Amino acid sequence: MDNSIFQWFNRLAQHTSWAHGFFRFYANYGIVLLGLLIVVAYVDAWRTGDLRTEAWSVWAGGAALAGLGLAQLVGGAVDRARPYTTIPGVLVLVDKTTDFSFPSDHATVAGAVAVGLWFANRRWGTVAIVLAVLMAFTRVYVGAHYLGDVLAGLALGGLIALAGRWLVVPALTRIAAWVQGSPMRPLVGPKAAAQGVSPG
Repeated sequence: MDNSIFQWFNRLAQHTSWAHGFFRFYANYGIVLLGLLIVVAYVDAWRTGDLRTEAWSVWAGGAALAGLGLAQLVGGAVDRARPYTTIPGVLVLVDKTTDFSFPSDHATVAGAVAVGLWFANRRWGTVAIVLAVLMAFTRVYVGAHYLGDVLAGLALGGLIALAGRWLVVPALTRIAAWVQGSPMRPLVGPKAAAQGVSPG
């Protein structure tokens, strides 16, 4: 089924050459945009000293790195070949690589950032979700992955970010509260009117 879905995407790409430039660029550099969004969310929280949101923003980046590391382990164990190595005549819009296809590293990072920022701030989280879905679509469109690869990546990154709600974010929030009462307070911004340290 993954093969047939991939070929449908590939036929779509073959008939939409006008969109190749955008999707090629986003497939390669969309991760940078997600990274910038983390910075924007953190600065937005910093302005009001919202420690919980700051903690979630930091964890969004941390979850992306953790997800990337775990994806490498899973990918090495599964060792699924890229679609362009097994399906003849595939249109590929990005540089071919010899690494594994499952799960998609790009989608894993995107999923982690999307879930992390959703808990940080609904506005930036919504933007991140749109960008993550676009990343998943794009990685299949350009011929780099099967649909299953990107869906697995989104799920893996998202679950790691969600796990931080109980395992990481409470600790980060307490650390930020300590920093706020120390000479390093500029790192976390002014004290908010009502500052909580709940993990939610």
